[in-house]
Amino acid sequence: MRAKRAVDVILSMIGALFLTPLWAVVALAIKLDSPGPVLHRAVRVGKNGEDFILYKLRTMTAEAAASGPGITRRGDPRITRFGRILRNLKLDETPQLINVMRGDMSLVGPRPEDPRYVMGYSPEQRRVLTVRPGLCSPAIVKYRHEEALLGDSEDPESTYVQVVLPDKLMMDLEYIDHRSLPGDLRILIRSLLSILGRSRN
Repeated sequence: MRAKRAVDVILSMIGALFLTPLWAVVALAIKLDSPGPVLHRAVRVGKNGEDFILYKLRTMTAEAAASGPGITRRGDPRITRFGRILRNLKLDETPQLINVMRGDMSLVGPRPEDPRYVMGYSPEQRRVLTVRPGLCSPAIVKYRHEEALLGDSEDPESTYVQVVLPDKLMMDLEYIDHRSLPGDLRILIRSLLSILGRSRN
């Protein structure tokens, strides 16, 4: 685990340094596209069930939280024009490198969830809270088109809670039981390839 943490810190610092000029350009574009802050701060549940603030580049209108559900689906009118580009390229997630440096997250691990969904976890599912949540996870590749999947549902929140989330948690538990540094590297590469494939589409 010490080796995993060392890799997290080194790679997240390199990534943040590399992305800083891009973040500056993106921040300006976000401000020009719609009023509101550049960063979106969301409460998520981390290791040992402790809440933390997760950072994302804002892709929705400033009043999005008060004007719709917590689940985002394809064609959601709250997503801004530039926000759609950020989401497609997954650039909105990159500020979570700061969370990795702070120790809130790891580069690879179960994706952090909203506290209201974590409240419904079974005792077995709560095992995902024994490790740091991750920027990348095995579920990212499988659910790379999650917004489209939920967009085809009449009740996207129920579909997420009853179908998508349990499957993600099952994959997360399998990851925890077999995690290793070589395995983390494979997940990082698969996640990057998945994002590149999405951007081409």
